[in-house]
This record gives sequence, C-alpha cells and structure tokens, in this order.
Amino acid sequence: MGSFIVPLSDRIATDPDRVGPKAANLAKLAQAGLPTPGGFCIAADAYWRQVQHLELTDALRAYPEADQPTQRRLAVEIRLKLYQSDLAPDLLADILPAWWSEPKPAAMRSSALVEDRADSNFAGQFESFLGLDDDAEFLTALRACWAALWTTNARRTMAQHDLDPTDTAMAVLVQPLVAARASGGGLSATADGHMLISATWGLGSAIAQGEVVPDRIVLNRHGFVRSNEAGRKHHRESCVHGMGTAPQAVPDDLVRAPCLEAGQATTLGRLMRKAEDVLGMPVEIEWALDEQSFKLLQARPLRVQEPHVPDEIWLKHPGLNGHPAGIGWGSGRAVVVNCECELARVAPGDILVTRVAGPALSHILPRVAGVVAELGGSTSHLASLARERGIPMVLGVLDATRRIPDGAQVAVDGVAGVVRWLA
Repeated sequence: MGSFIVPLSDRIATDPDRVGPKAANLAKLAQAGLPTPGGFCIAADAYWRQVQHLELTDALRAYPEADQPTQRRLAVEIRLKLYQSDLAPDLLADILPAWWSEPKPAAMRSSALVEDRADSNFAGQFESFLGLDDDAEFLTALRACWAALWTTNARRTMAQHDLDPTDTAMAVLVQPLVAARASGGGLSATADGHMLISATWGLGSAIAQGEVVPDRIVLNRHGFVRSNEAGRKHHRESCVHGMGTAPQAVPDDLVRAPCLEAGQATTLGRLMRKAEDVLGMPVEIEWALDEQSFKLLQARPLRVQEPHVPDEIWLKHPGLNGHPAGIGWGSGRAVVVNCECELARVAPGDILVTRVAGPALSHILPRVAGVVAELGGSTSHLASLARERGIPMVLGVLDATRRIPDGAQVAVDGVAGVVRWLA
C-alpha cells in the first residue's frame, strides 16, 4: 500500500501525529491483543495533499489574521472545495485499492489530529458514516470528513481551545462495520470508584446522539456487576444493506429489557481495565457486540472528578434522578427548551432543561451552569464534552421538561445524577 494508507496493524498507526489520536489509540489496543474491528487509516498527509491539489494554500495562509466575516467566507470556500472536488490522482491510486480490499459494509470515522486528547476530545463535532458499500459513497464520505474540519461547530470548538484549523489536519479511520446486536459506551472509572457501561440495541449512534435512555450498568473495579438499570430504548439504529443506516422501532418486550447479561458486562468491564493499562489512564470507550464477541471501537482519555457535597437546603427539595455525566455541581435558573429556536432564551449561568441533548448543543455549554435532558446517557457525546469542560449534566431524566418549572432555581449534581429545584 502507498504512503497515504496506514493499516491499524502497522507500528506507524500508533503515531497520533500521523493518524490522529482516535486511530492511534485504537491501534494501540489492537496491537496489545484487545478485540477491535481492524481496518486502516487514511493518514493526515492525504488531507494536506488534497489541500495542495485544490490550491487552497493561500486561503489557509490568509485565514488566521483575517477578520471574522472574512474567516467565515474563507471557511465556507475551503469546506465546499474539500467536499465537492475530485481527489488528486495519486490519492485515488493509493486509497481506492485499500478500500476495495476492505470488507463491506464499512464504517468511516474522523480522526482529526486535535480530537480525543486529554484536553480536547471534540466528541460528536466531526463526521462518522456507517454502512458504506460502494466507491461513490466511500469517496463522498471521505470528502465530508475532510470538510468537517471547517464547519462552524468545529471552528467554534477549536477557538474555545485556542486551536487554529490551519494548524491541524484530518485523518480518517476506515473499518468493517460491526453487525451490532447491542452497543454503547463505557467509563473505566467513576467518581465513586466504580466502572460504568451504557448499552442499547443495535448501533451505538443512538446513544452517542442522545436519542435514547440506555441501560446503565455499574461494576466494581474487578468487573463484577453491582447494578443493571434498564433504559428506555424505543428505537435502534440498524444497517440497511445498500442504504446506510436507518432507525427501527424496538419491540415492546425489548424496550426495557437489559441488553447485556451479567457475564457479558463483566467481560466488557475487564476489557475496559485492559484498555486503561494499555493507554496508561482512565478511558472512555465505545463498543459493539455482534453474535460472536465484543469489539472496541474507540478509547479516549477520561476526566474524573470527586463528588460534591451539596448544601443541606437542597436535600429538602424535590428531586429527580438520571444518568450523571460524572462531573460538576451547579445551580441557576431553569430554562425549559422544547425547540432549538428557544435557545436564545438561555442566558449565562442558566440551567438548560431539554428533551434531547445531542452534540449539536455543544456551542451552548460555555454559557450554562448545567444541563438536564430527558434522553441520553453518561456516555453520549454531549456528556463527554461536559466532562471535558466541567459542566454538570444529568441525562435520562424522565419528564424533566414537564416536571421542572421554567424559571425555578435548580441545582444539578453531575456526579450523583440528581437534579433538584426550589418548590
């Protein structure tokens, strides 16, 4: 294979400056013997080669010193060219043979050089594509991953970390799509010294996007199950042959049925501990379970915080329980939002109360004192961003938008998973 393609089995695949931390962490796990889907990475060099091919160097050079309107115009120009233009011939000559040799359907995930680091995880801010089957889909997805480095959300998040899109690049991870019976996320450490697994039926995108309330499984550090709280998993994402993925209704008897048996949860807990050992830190993982075994899809650094002891006054007021993001305690005015058009009502220091807490809400995190959502779980993308930024968040809170009064003073315990309000 050519220089733009790096199999995850290759030693070079553990270099985050070449393939991005997401792919590098996965390569380290695979090379240590942990189960992953395998696959290959299109290195960051390919992004720079395409930038050169499209003659975007001058636009990138002008971007850092431009005023905001000019930066927006340049970002749109760069993004559209990356998305709409054909690949350089030498890129195609390297990339297509690697794609042709990959089992189908396949998954493609961004592996930007700035994401999945200890201080900037960018969860849900770039692109992922599942169920890719032919050359046209593959090349369109690749161009979309490159272009995602220049979206408004990505640039805004980079600015919050004092990062510049002209100083980084996008690598891309390509793997066989796991035919997931169940999938989800996991935290190898929690504030109370345990481990946590989130689980749902089908593909894990429903958890990542905060669209379901997943099962919440708590394990001790030896991997043995302490509790298994059933979620509300009304739909699942499934691969539709030749048509990508699509949501499907979950049969009534499975909505609140546990996705994992105790022995399976124990196996996954021990895989998390091994991932910790390989990467040398607490980790947040994404996983999938097919008919044979677990596969680890991702491992990123995990920030853990000690519990907060709330003032006694709050313990005397009504409360609702949910899934904690695992960090922070805050209080403020509740702003109940049922539509994105209402987000302008949210002022600095408010507590956002909403139904779905997806990664599209990431831009509001810097100005809120906390978030409460009816759907989602501890390993959703927005929960991951909240942990990184120290924002208390409780998800999966049943009927939160109906039961929490708009304008009430609210306290959010993002470690214990409790939200209370002054009645």
